[in-house]
Amino acid sequence: MENRVFNFNPGPAALPLPVLQEIKEDMVSYNGEGLSVMEMSHRSTSFDSIIKESEALVKEVLRIPGQYKVIFMQGGATLQFAAVPLNLIGLNQSADYINTGSWSKKAIQEAQKLGKKVNVIASSEDMNYKFIPKNYTINSDAAYLHITSNNTIFGTQWHNYPTTGSVPLVCDMSSDIACRPIDISKFALIYAGAQKNLGPAGVTIVIIQEDLLERSPAEIPTMTSYKLIGGKDSLYNTPPTFAIYVVKLVLQWIKREGGIEKLGNLNKQKADILYQILDSSDFYRGTVEKDSRSIMNVTYRLPSEELEKKFIAQATEQKMIGLKGHRSVGGIRASLYNAVSLEAVQGLADFMKKFEKENG
Repeated sequence: MENRVFNFNPGPAALPLPVLQEIKEDMVSYNGEGLSVMEMSHRSTSFDSIIKESEALVKEVLRIPGQYKVIFMQGGATLQFAAVPLNLIGLNQSADYINTGSWSKKAIQEAQKLGKKVNVIASSEDMNYKFIPKNYTINSDAAYLHITSNNTIFGTQWHNYPTTGSVPLVCDMSSDIACRPIDISKFALIYAGAQKNLGPAGVTIVIIQEDLLERSPAEIPTMTSYKLIGGKDSLYNTPPTFAIYVVKLVLQWIKREGGIEKLGNLNKQKADILYQILDSSDFYRGTVEKDSRSIMNVTYRLPSEELEKKFIAQATEQKMIGLKGHRSVGGIRASLYNAVSLEAVQGLADFMKKFEKENG
């Protein structure tokens, strides 16, 4: 569409245009029923069909084994920072965390607020989070090991997940879920805010081994309990109905596009276009070590903050938005989530080359 921009926002992020068009068609009258999904009862037959299909699609698209439960929750990844320790750290237990950036640090702090014992077994904070740590020892008696698979702010990503033995692996996968094929069986619990790759803000997807549901203590807050919310098939209270419906549409779009295998190849291709520019330039400077680079968030600096402001302003004039780096680190950040087209990335690459030629 002529009035659409190239959207590089880090989240909420780009949604597939066919999904937006389908939402538009259904907005006033879903499936010819005379009301919107936003208006229908979460106890209705129509919404029951939507949520069950959404759950089935999550399992199908991500190839989730049978021993896992999919739960739709609210509160974003931030609520999960508290829910994970509340559910999984038992009396006199501790949990291991690896600190790879702002979001893993927040998860650590949230667990500590609850009075839980946390062992930070590795961190790249002293090097400004420019790499994923490789040297660490997991405590064999830990309740779990928690990692953040992709750091949207610093542009790092796990490419080889830890082998944890009998220790459950818990992962905040908010910003790279469904960006490429992964082996779900490596993880005991995955949680992801949907607003990067799977839908709009408002719903969080939790994928948990069913035997872990029994760990949920009875005394924790209801809305953090995997056992209570999962036991009611995500319908303990009114769920984020419209957001779940959009997740269903996005998953259907992923299937039509060839699945996450095809999207994974495309996402790598998109990232490689920008990294090749960074690697061949003395003007642009990447901020991440090569073996830790994210295919979702490409972060880099220019020779000065003045040039970065000029870059962002001129890019915006050319309908490329969301390129300003996070306020805590500055610089430039291009978020290349599933719905960001190859055309958009190539347009940014052409702009980068032109900008360097004019300002280098």
